[in-house]
Amino acid sequence: MSRRGWILFGALSIIWGIPYLLIKVVVADMSPEFLVFARTAIGALILIPVAARRGQLRPALRAWKPVAAFAVIEIGGAWLLLNNAEQHMTSSLAGLLIAMVPLISTVLAWGLGDRGGLAGLRLVGLVTGLAGVVAVVGLNLAVGTTPLLAVLAMVATAVCYAVAPMVADRRLGEVPPLGVIALSLAGVATAYLPAAVIGAPHAWPNIRVLSSVLVLGVVCTVAAFLVFFALIAQVGPVRATFITYINPLVALLLGVAVLGEKITTGMLIGLPLILAGSYLATRRPASQQAESVPAGLETGLAEASTP
Repeated sequence: MSRRGWILFGALSIIWGIPYLLIKVVVADMSPEFLVFARTAIGALILIPVAARRGQLRPALRAWKPVAAFAVIEIGGAWLLLNNAEQHMTSSLAGLLIAMVPLISTVLAWGLGDRGGLAGLRLVGLVTGLAGVVAVVGLNLAVGTTPLLAVLAMVATAVCYAVAPMVADRRLGEVPPLGVIALSLAGVATAYLPAAVIGAPHAWPNIRVLSSVLVLGVVCTVAAFLVFFALIAQVGPVRATFITYINPLVALLLGVAVLGEKITTGMLIGLPLILAGSYLATRRPASQQAESVPAGLETGLAEASTP
């Protein structure tokens, strides 16, 4: 990997590892629905003009049905579930549970006829990763630190992050990715506007909350997508997905360092199992590892999910 590739990789690993911390800060004072609106509105206001100047909006508008499906699942649904879950669990646990995405993607791909199948090391990886999830969830529920509904919301979030990019890969492969993201953000912001008005904060949020929302919209959404596309162009879609193995660690460290969250026994046992299992489950035979720069979103986004 080139020096530029490593810089992009490091930047994105951090950028997509910090949203869990910021969401935890914001949902203490803002409703989950208002946060979805604020984040998508900021992103849309920045990306719509950029996509329009590059002529990438019209192709996305022509494919509005799959774009809408992608937007509902990847952003509108997943972000609402994530925001709700973080009202009842630590940010570090939320970031760790999102590491399930590669495992879910592997199962879904197998169900859709993935030629790699679930055999050998991939099967070992799936079992190992699921054992890690059971350790994290089971031990946290056993000590009563996390409500079951919050855990289920995170599982549903991970499923959304696994399903939506498959929709993009199968239906939006020829559509410019910047147009897809810009239109998706604008559509979700519009859809959430009524809920945002109803659930708007009664008092003006403090500077910590406002700055967190701004960073979520500008850095963790706009900058993150632009860096991700640049990373794919630099190192290819396969290597780009490796950030999936770094994001949970960043989320865990930030939650502990900034918010004083505790590292539980379940995390210590489960995190290595989930990461190792995800790596093995998503490995492909050498004959299938040739990389190419995708015309559209491609499957790289499936495992480098957007928190």
